[in-house]
Amino acid sequence: MSKTPIKTPCIGRCSTVYGDLVCRGCKRFLHEVVEWNGYDDERKHEIMLRLETLLVHVMRSKLQVLDAARLRQQLEQRQIRFVAEQSPYCWAYQLIARGARLINRLDAYGLALLPEFRDWSLVDVRDAIDNEFFALSEAHYQQIMVAKGREVL
Repeated sequence: MSKTPIKTPCIGRCSTVYGDLVCRGCKRFLHEVVEWNGYDDERKHEIMLRLETLLVHVMRSKLQVLDAARLRQQLEQRQIRFVAEQSPYCWAYQLIARGARLINRLDAYGLALLPEFRDWSLVDVRDAIDNEFFALSEAHYQQIMVAKGREVL
């Protein structure tokens, strides 16, 4: 584990203030958002790993990273923030989340959509990724709360 402090995964679109139990922005659970600053680095790392695992699962179902070095170079060149220690699939998410309306050719970034998504607009792919990532996070939350014997809303 890196010795650098773990920053919050918050992206400034918190929906927990509106009553969501899972944030539509960062996909953390409400209690994780509220208690984040009190967590030690190990707990933060566990949460970040869960989010990364879910996101990579969703991303792999939509696209392939063909050239991680090219993707990284493009992100750095365009000054798009990404976590170098995370999977290149997380890097691809950062690119698509910020540039879906501007990108014409994914291959220029070392990426390729899977055949079933090649006719989709990149905005639609981005939205599908975000919706599926949120749905998986909600399902994970419900599974954890049931396992702890808490009522799931």
